[in-house]
Amino acid sequence: MSFENLGLHEALLRAVKDSGYETATEVQAAAIPPALAGKDLMVSSRTGSGKTASFILPALEKILAARGDNSKRREKGKIYGPKVLVLAPTRELAMQVSKAAQTYGRHIPGLKVATVLGGMPYALQLRQLGGPLDILIATPGRLLDHLSSGKCVLENVEMLVLDEADRMLDMGFIDDINTVAAATPATRQTVMYSATFAGHVGRLAQDLLRDPQRIDIASHTDAHENITQRLHWADNPHHKDQLLEAILAERDLDQAVVFTSTQRDADWLAERLAEIGHQVAPLHGGMPQGKRNRVLMALRRRELRVLVATDVAARGIDVPTITHVINYGLPMKAEDYVHRIGRTGRAGREGLAITLATRDDVSMIRRIQQFTTQQIPVAQIAGLEPKTQEPRIFPPRPGGERPFEERRSFGDGKPFGDKRFGGKPFHRDGGRPFNRDGGGKPFGREQGQFGGQPAGMRDFAPRGGEGFEPRRDFSDRKPFDRGFDRGNDNRGFAPRGDRPEFAPRGDKPAFGAKPGFGGKPAFSKPFHASRDGDNRGFGGGDRPARGPGGPGKRPGPQGAPRRSGFGR
Repeated sequence: MSFENLGLHEALLRAVKDSGYETATEVQAAAIPPALAGKDLMVSSRTGSGKTASFILPALEKILAARGDNSKRREKGKIYGPKVLVLAPTRELAMQVSKAAQTYGRHIPGLKVATVLGGMPYALQLRQLGGPLDILIATPGRLLDHLSSGKCVLENVEMLVLDEADRMLDMGFIDDINTVAAATPATRQTVMYSATFAGHVGRLAQDLLRDPQRIDIASHTDAHENITQRLHWADNPHHKDQLLEAILAERDLDQAVVFTSTQRDADWLAERLAEIGHQVAPLHGGMPQGKRNRVLMALRRRELRVLVATDVAARGIDVPTITHVINYGLPMKAEDYVHRIGRTGRAGREGLAITLATRDDVSMIRRIQQFTTQQIPVAQIAGLEPKTQEPRIFPPRPGGERPFEERRSFGDGKPFGDKRFGGKPFHRDGGRPFNRDGGGKPFGREQGQFGGQPAGMRDFAPRGGEGFEPRRDFSDRKPFDRGFDRGNDNRGFAPRGDRPEFAPRGDKPAFGAKPGFGGKPAFSKPFHASRDGDNRGFGGGDRPARGPGGPGKRPGPQGAPRRSGFGR
């Protein structure tokens, strides 16, 4: 669809045309019209599909409409705050959104765009928040700092955008998002972009959005047509390093992003690649924001050929000249793999995503293939073939992840009860199985299973629809007797009415008179330390036993000699 058919302002159409775009992408064509109409949206779109422009263009349209409305003119000297607020999980993604707002709003006179990010000076951010402001792009943590100090005003926000909402919730920003949303007007327009709206993301959308429209353009199971994926098995870390050097030496590599699992690995690998002559720099969350900005600018200026990064760069880097993405260290989550490889093949260009794995990574490779429902083709480099046997990973199911009801079934797709109980579903009512029509017959009786009765129910017959009653008559049995009178084998308790508490049972010895260690009465002495500290064991034989008549007299300090140990 052409941008002219979307109903955008002439200033925005000029900016889009200046950027080299003539037709809208699928997500832009689906999201821009309802966003212009002021509807709340829940949008799922894969990375690199142009989703940033799908909410920035409607936001700029809202600002232009407010400028043309004389009733919304601002008073001089009064702080109004932004009209559009965009929350992003990472600083890089926030900077990318800020760049897109300035690019598409280049023909809007006096457009004010501010970014509030962690790791940046407070003074500049305070000046931006105190002056005229149209669009505010922020990460939740730093924005909450300004909001709690009273320096940020969100009372006039007309549009709230949550970009990569699933990532923000994974990073623990759910409370910050709720606090920020509570500071905005309830009549605002809310737009959420997320890879999935299941679980806690869906609950957040239910709390923040009003009658939202669902737009699902592309999911993680869709194939990346313009991205070629390859998997190289390595025998050991040294073999993996050799494979990485061979890939970086290829002539068709323009710029590459090498992903590691930890910040430490990123620093070490960048230093090692620099030693062998590569133009390389690391990028991770432990670096100051100013240095991260300089690294990204060097990458865009083609001063760097290789960027070694952690998953902080998996979302938010939009450099069209990146031709290779190399997974040197595998991600912690399968969905991060999709965002990683999305750094290449941007805007319809061709890209190559290579994964280097050892046998320790088999489980992660399996989860990635199950998540994407695609099998990563295995490739080899001449001269660096693995010497060990290739690990076997079963291909993913053609239909993707099956629904929960279907997973709890046999191979024919019917629930468990169909084959166990003669083709009828398994229901429970107070723990008892019944027929589909609610009758009292247990399953299996009409099929002749277990002699006409189901297993575990042979001694029971149906009783209407209320349950089961015994088949046999037990009326001839004697009532329950606590004593269990069996002659001398009296192991029960005597009736409470005619026996004293702790009375002897039958012919058993009294308490305390039972032979213990060494033929002496057990527990004949209280268990405590004596005054002189020489007796910490159980009883000597020179004291009277503690029988039914009560405890014996405890000798004093000057009494009979004490004995130590376990009953000599």
